[in-house]
Amino acid sequence: MRKAWRVADIRSAEDALMRTLPDGTLMQRAAAGLARRCAVLLADRFGGAYGRRVLLLVGAGNNGGDALYAGALLARRGVAVDALLLADRVHEAGAAALRRAGGRTVHSVPSTVDLVVDGIVGIGASGGLRAEAAEAVAQATGAGEQKPAVVAVDVPSGVDVDTGAVEGDAVRADVTVTFGALKPALVVGPAVLHSGLVELVDIGLDPWLRGDPAVEVPDRADVEEWWPTAGPADDKYTRGVVGLATGSAAYPGAAVLSTAGALAGPTGMVRYAGSAAQAVQARYPSTVVAARAADAGRVQAWVCGCGIGTDEAAKGELRTVLATKVPVCLDADALNLLVDGSMAPLLRRRHAATVITPHDREFARLAGEQPGRDRVEAALRLAARMNAVVLLKGDRTVVATPDGRAYANPTGSPALATAGTGDVLAGLIGSLLAAGLPGPRAAVAASYVHGLAGRKAAESGPPTADDIARALRAVLPL
Repeated sequence: MRKAWRVADIRSAEDALMRTLPDGTLMQRAAAGLARRCAVLLADRFGGAYGRRVLLLVGAGNNGGDALYAGALLARRGVAVDALLLADRVHEAGAAALRRAGGRTVHSVPSTVDLVVDGIVGIGASGGLRAEAAEAVAQATGAGEQKPAVVAVDVPSGVDVDTGAVEGDAVRADVTVTFGALKPALVVGPAVLHSGLVELVDIGLDPWLRGDPAVEVPDRADVEEWWPTAGPADDKYTRGVVGLATGSAAYPGAAVLSTAGALAGPTGMVRYAGSAAQAVQARYPSTVVAARAADAGRVQAWVCGCGIGTDEAAKGELRTVLATKVPVCLDADALNLLVDGSMAPLLRRRHAATVITPHDREFARLAGEQPGRDRVEAALRLAARMNAVVLLKGDRTVVATPDGRAYANPTGSPALATAGTGDVLAGLIGSLLAAGLPGPRAAVAASYVHGLAGRKAAESGPPTADDIARALRAVLPL
């Protein structure tokens, strides 16, 4: 599990580490990692770094110093390095090192640039780029017949580091070389799209990071470790039975898609309860059907809400599900039925896991406000208020827990922005809950695999939810 840390935590760790090292050691470590990555990128694009032209966009802070020292290292390898200074005061020792190595400072963007290094502002900045810097970025990244590669130092300049918000002009990098630890802007929010490929350079910070990270990011190994697998002594009951109170006569597809998601997971049996039973059983004859949740029989987890409507019958089904003592996943119409607060007593009395899966509009109805610029904090507030695991859907889906932990899913794909994919996800979460996975891990693992399926399905063109459901089997087992 990778961890991303807030600016205050990074600053505190850096201060503690620097007190144990000679002056300038951290900047030299960062610059060495930055120069190495720039050289690799030039070699990948042009077959080598020698003779290529690199432009440093240099601001007043330490990121500008990192860029200048890295430029000096590149210049010693035969790279033509220019530094465009965007502040009255820059890192003097770094600028001197660049000049000694054969680099130079310039007052305008050269006509030919192979690679741009963004060292304008660092993790202490806020808001978008100032006009002069934004203009320099626009000129530099459009220089020459072939657009140059862009490498950001630590974070792309202009993004909000702690939230991942982008509220003005910001650099769009092909690669971000970040130092010591990940920052939230590199893993969540619109800033992710500005970061490109993220490479973490170890500068010795890990032992000095204290407290809890702002957000954690699962890796494939985490999901593989969590994913339930059947043993030789298991049967369909011990693998877990998931109940689905989904779909309706008006929306039978929601029932079919949630069933597809559930069957792709590790559960041993699916029990469907609702008025779309005929459609479900026609597609998936192994499913056991009933007219109502109360008549479905024993299950280890419930999924409720996808396409059930908001009439009195739907309310009754939701009440039945919430009154059980097993984990539940609530999606779509179930979330709309929670808005008026009439189900709040049932939610408060629950001891088993509750997972809710809102998109932004559903979140706004539940929380009374949009997620806003800090999606992690917004999800955490709702999780605490509802005593539920909140899976806030988005390009980088956020999973927040009532006890204050947050996760960002790295496998998001635009392919998932199509009708019915949420039904598939809800079914998969329910299957994992029924197989015994705790609520947070079920939400994180399902989101991760769902994202992989979206990418797989998109290989053949824009996919439907049905394509994504089928692709789940192509990416499982991990």
